[in-house]
Amino acid sequence: MYDRLLALAAHSLAEADSRSEPHDLWTEPASAWKPCANVRRENHTLPPAPENSTGYILINANGGLNQQRVAICNAVAISRLLNATLVLPSFMLSNVWQDESQFGDIYQEEYFVNYLREDVYIVKSLPIEMQSLDLQAIGSFLSELDVMKESKPGFYIQRVLPILLRNRVVYFSGFGNRLSFDPIPFEIQRLRCRCNFHALRFTREIQAAGDLLVQRIHQNFPGQVPSVTRYLALHLRFEIDMVAYSMCDFGGGEPEKLELQAYRDVHFPMMAKYHNETELASTLRELGQCPLSPEEGALILAALGFKRGTRVFLAGAQIYGGQSRLTPLSTLYPNLVTKEDLLSEKELSPFANHSSQLAALDFIACTAADVFAMTDSGSQLASLVSGYRMYFGGGRLPIIRPNKKRLVSLFAKNSSIQWEEFRERVRKTIRENRKVHTRPTARSVYRHPRCEDCMCQAKE
Repeated sequence: MYDRLLALAAHSLAEADSRSEPHDLWTEPASAWKPCANVRRENHTLPPAPENSTGYILINANGGLNQQRVAICNAVAISRLLNATLVLPSFMLSNVWQDESQFGDIYQEEYFVNYLREDVYIVKSLPIEMQSLDLQAIGSFLSELDVMKESKPGFYIQRVLPILLRNRVVYFSGFGNRLSFDPIPFEIQRLRCRCNFHALRFTREIQAAGDLLVQRIHQNFPGQVPSVTRYLALHLRFEIDMVAYSMCDFGGGEPEKLELQAYRDVHFPMMAKYHNETELASTLRELGQCPLSPEEGALILAALGFKRGTRVFLAGAQIYGGQSRLTPLSTLYPNLVTKEDLLSEKELSPFANHSSQLAALDFIACTAADVFAMTDSGSQLASLVSGYRMYFGGGRLPIIRPNKKRLVSLFAKNSSIQWEEFRERVRKTIRENRKVHTRPTARSVYRHPRCEDCMCQAKE
């Protein structure tokens, strides 16, 4: 789709070897915000013991690693809101990810329970006398259809608390993004941040493998002068499930359309049957709702000024289209690596066939990167990694977040626009997105932690 622009990018990168990179390429605007979600107020009250609480809350979180993480933090917040005891969250088996991992396979259970013991009482299972209850029969089973997305605290107090008081248990099935971000009591909001940024630690096995991965990304490639080299982590949200679900056109013609429709028929049977997919795809692209392709991601990096020798860690699962789709990116940036390139089969074997555990390795590599770039800001991984870098980065961990709607018009001119104009317009768009912003109202505290609920502004 972009042969001409890619050729211009390659020529520009060849010339750039003799020039220095833009001065702000590896830096982030200074920020006065500091982490403080771990600090509790002086008048903080302890949670009630199970026998004195309103009852037990169980959740079965759906989605992959990042959706599950949001669900866990929201469940902790709701348990505190209702003065309930939380049963250690369980994870739903997805027909897309096919991962049977449970909480203890990904996170340190004891650390999680102990860290939050002053906020929420957490137990590993229901009391024996309650384990045989038919939760659906007694009205304690709530599905995704029973709880609207981003429900306000009032919903849980008015609709869920009575069930909890009557039956001593409520079970949320398919629990995900089911708690609003505003208006929320300060302590509940801070608790969500405390859970996300402090209480959730990957298992020691995952953390050790992640640390080894980061160490090897920093190590030198064959033939290079020994040094500790910085790296850019790139999250390409271009797996087949995302590509199919987006309903966008990525230039693969009729074979691509048929393959993606077949995938939707199997994995997303509830999706509407659109009569004019071509018209829909065009509309979605104009609105900036289509994820950027690997080719578009490569062009953005080149336009920003990252040199050809830049070390690029590619995060994510199997890229739709395979190696041929990645060729433009790997041609412009030959020092492109994945976790599969850097960890041996033996080192990866404990996590094989467990997509959430493999995603945790990508999470670690992305949070530790000298620069993190994404192609789709709507991705949960990109959102959570960005928030993590804002929270712990101290203004030293740059994030590149493209404005897809503004970039659409640039890519549409790929057959005529000159490289200099393309480069300057890309840089202007990205530069505007890198300003230090506080959390907008109703936006996620996991993605935008710069707010008084999660962080504190350093005193001058």
